[in-house]
Amino acid sequence: MGKVTINDVAKEAGVSVSTVSKVMNNWTTISDETANRVRNAAQKLNYTPNSRAVNFARGNTRNVIYLTEMRKGEAYSNPHMFDIMCGVFTSLAREGYTMSLMDISDEEHPRETIKSIIDQKSADGIVIHGSVINQEVADLIISRNFPHIVIGHPDFDNRLCWVDTNHMLAGEHAAEYLLRKNAVPAVFISGQKTDFISHEREKGFRNFMLHHGHKLQPEDIVYTGSTWQEGYNATVRFLKRKSRPAAIVCENNTLAVGAARVLKESGIDVPKEIVFLTFDIYPYTDILDPRPDVVDINVYDMGSQVGELIIKKINNPALMIQSYTTLPEIG
Repeated sequence: MGKVTINDVAKEAGVSVSTVSKVMNNWTTISDETANRVRNAAQKLNYTPNSRAVNFARGNTRNVIYLTEMRKGEAYSNPHMFDIMCGVFTSLAREGYTMSLMDISDEEHPRETIKSIIDQKSADGIVIHGSVINQEVADLIISRNFPHIVIGHPDFDNRLCWVDTNHMLAGEHAAEYLLRKNAVPAVFISGQKTDFISHEREKGFRNFMLHHGHKLQPEDIVYTGSTWQEGYNATVRFLKRKSRPAAIVCENNTLAVGAARVLKESGIDVPKEIVFLTFDIYPYTDILDPRPDVVDINVYDMGSQVGELIIKKINNPALMIQSYTTLPEIG
């Protein structure tokens, strides 16, 4: 005999499939007589309900879908995503939820993918990496009141739920650290002006310095395309000044690769002669020589918090979550 199905139980008990489903989910609207008949039929046939089917009947799947881009090389261009993902997974698993990973890097219309998830009830909620969110997707999620958390502050006005790290605060931490070491004047090698994270880190750094009497001049900040070669060239320019800076800050690891190469070639003693500082441990700081000081954010912890918050959102869809999490640390 093949696997016993809910249809077999319904036929044995002389009731509909929906009635069997209701009995299995302990609906109180079913009479005791009918419920007993269904349970006896299930016991006779040795029927075990599928847990996913039971959850579906109850209106939940105990599953959260993580939407992101998974192009070739993504692990190198966006290494933090995997730490975040691990944190989300761990929090969900602790509460008995599964996490499904969905790649939408090749999707021309991510809105349709999310609409399908909602319509088919294939998940109780979604975690969306900020790189794949847009106004069209936001409007759909909000109009359907579907539980969600976006990782990263959306760059448009919205009523989305989101969690992010405070990049401006990270820039302030960098400035505060240099002032404690009396490492001024300092220069800042930034990414593109249009890049949100670069802009926020540079703004926090510049404002904190200004507040404490150290105004950065336009020539103290270099904007780049975040390549190691540009980090190299910017550092060469800074070291050729008549008055050499006491600190060089690189907005990201890739720029720090170029800066480290110049400092090494120049025989400069770090940190005795120049304090060398960058943001984030991954992917290069552990292998740089000289090794920079690091303003780091525990993105695994951020992911863990996202996992906890999406469950709260599932349990209370009206809950509004717009939060910065996990303080930066100097390491």
